[in-house]
Amino acid sequence: MATTLKDVAVRKPVLATIRLIVPAGAARPAAPVGPALGFYRLNLMAFCKDFNARTQKYKAETPMQVTLTAYKDSTFEFVVKSPSVAWFLKKAAGIETASSRPGHTVVSSLTLRHVYEIAKLKQSDPYCKHMSLGALCKSIIGTANSMGIEIVKDL
Repeated sequence: MATTLKDVAVRKPVLATIRLIVPAGAARPAAPVGPALGFYRLNLMAFCKDFNARTQKYKAETPMQVTLTAYKDSTFEFVVKSPSVAWFLKKAAGIETASSRPGHTVVSSLTLRHVYEIAKLKQSDPYCKHMSLGALCKSIIGTANSMGIEIVKDL
């Protein structure tokens, strides 16, 4: 998609880019959403309603990553990404925290099927769409190794 001179001329001036982690379906005008958006005089309730509608298919309290672009005319648009790979790995392994000494102590084991399922979920992310499933799996295995989670063929 090539940008034309007309597209550049009508593009809105960006005021700020805000990154938040908000629980799925639980956006409220309180912290952390309220202070972050209120500072730029954005409509809190419009964000909360739209975010909650977009994330209703996820389990409650799932931490969703949000990148919000605020414009100078007090409008905004936002992109919701799925939870981090580390969060998925912790949930699949049933652990609260990763290893304090990765590479030395193994806190849990997961199968390649778990890795594949996480990769399929992450492939829907806007920033991971261009990556192949194999590349995503390799990335997830690397993250698991750095957390002290062993990946095995079968449990």
